[in-house]
Amino acid sequence: MEEIVPVVDFQRLSEEEERKKLRKTCEKPGCFRIINHSIPLTLMADMKSVVKYLHDLPAEIKMRNKPSSVPESGYRAASPTSPLYEGMGIYDMHASPQAFEDFCSNLNVSPRHRQIIKEYGQAIHDLASNVSQKMAESLGIVDNDFKDWPFILRTIKFSFTPDVIGSMAAQLHSDTGFITLLQDDEHVSGLEMIDDFGTFKAVPPIPGAFLCIVGDVGHVWSNGNFWNARHRVICKETGTGYSFGAYMLSPRDGNVEAPKKLVEVDHVQRYRPFKYEDLRDFKITTGKRVEVLDQYRIC
Repeated sequence: MEEIVPVVDFQRLSEEEERKKLRKTCEKPGCFRIINHSIPLTLMADMKSVVKYLHDLPAEIKMRNKPSSVPESGYRAASPTSPLYEGMGIYDMHASPQAFEDFCSNLNVSPRHRQIIKEYGQAIHDLASNVSQKMAESLGIVDNDFKDWPFILRTIKFSFTPDVIGSMAAQLHSDTGFITLLQDDEHVSGLEMIDDFGTFKAVPPIPGAFLCIVGDVGHVWSNGNFWNARHRVICKETGTGYSFGAYMLSPRDGNVEAPKKLVEVDHVQRYRPFKYEDLRDFKITTGKRVEVLDQYRIC
C-alpha cells in the first residue's frame, strides 16, 4: 500500500523528514493518504450518514441543488454517459453563508443534519487549507494563504450492481483544482491510479484517513513540480459507495500561475498564467480529461 499511495502523518509535518516525504509524494505519484489529522472520526461517520440520507432523497428534491457559477457545485444525476455516478455539492460555503443556507433550505435539511454539514464543511476546509499550506512550504513558499481559496464541498454516490461489474464509473482524468481532499468509502472501492508505466494500481481505502489528490492547478501553481495524478473508478464489486470532501479550486481571483519565488528557484517558468474558469470550460467543452495543460506550456 505504501508504494501505491504514500501515507503522510499530519501531526509530524513539523519534522523535516515528514516534510520531505510530503514534497516527494506530491512530485510523484501526486496523491497521498493523510493520517492523524484534525477531523474527529465521529464527525466523519456523522457526515457519511448525512450523505447517504441526501442521496436517498427523491430526485425532484435533489434537483433543487442548483449549480452556482461553478457547474460541479450542483446536483448531477446519473446519465447514459455516467450511469453509475451521482453528485451533489455546495460552492464556497465558508465565504458565502447564503450558499449553505440555500442548499439546506432547498433540500429540506433537518437542523441536526444542517449542523453536521456546517461543522464538517468548516473542518475539511481548514484541513484542506492547512495541507495546501504545508505543500507550499515544502517548496519554500511560506507567504501564501490558502484559507480564502474557494472550494466545493462535493458528495458522490456510486451504484454498483452485478450487471455492471467491470464497467467504468469514472473515466481516466485529472482533477481540475489545486487539490482534492477526499473521504472515500471504507467498504466499496474502485479507485485506481495510473503509474509511469501505464499500469493501473488499485487504491484501497484506509478507514479514518483522507486521500489527497493533486490537480491541474496544483501542477501549474507548483511550476510543474507537483504531479496532477491521473485516476479512474472501476466497478469491481456490488454495493453502493459514497465519497465526499473538499475540492480546493484556485486563488479567488481565478488567476493560476507559479509564485515568482518558485520561478526564480527553478530558473524557468513552465506555464503561462491563465484563468481557472478557462481551464474548467475547456475540459467541459472538449471532453478532454487528461493532458489538458499543453495549451499553457511554455517549456
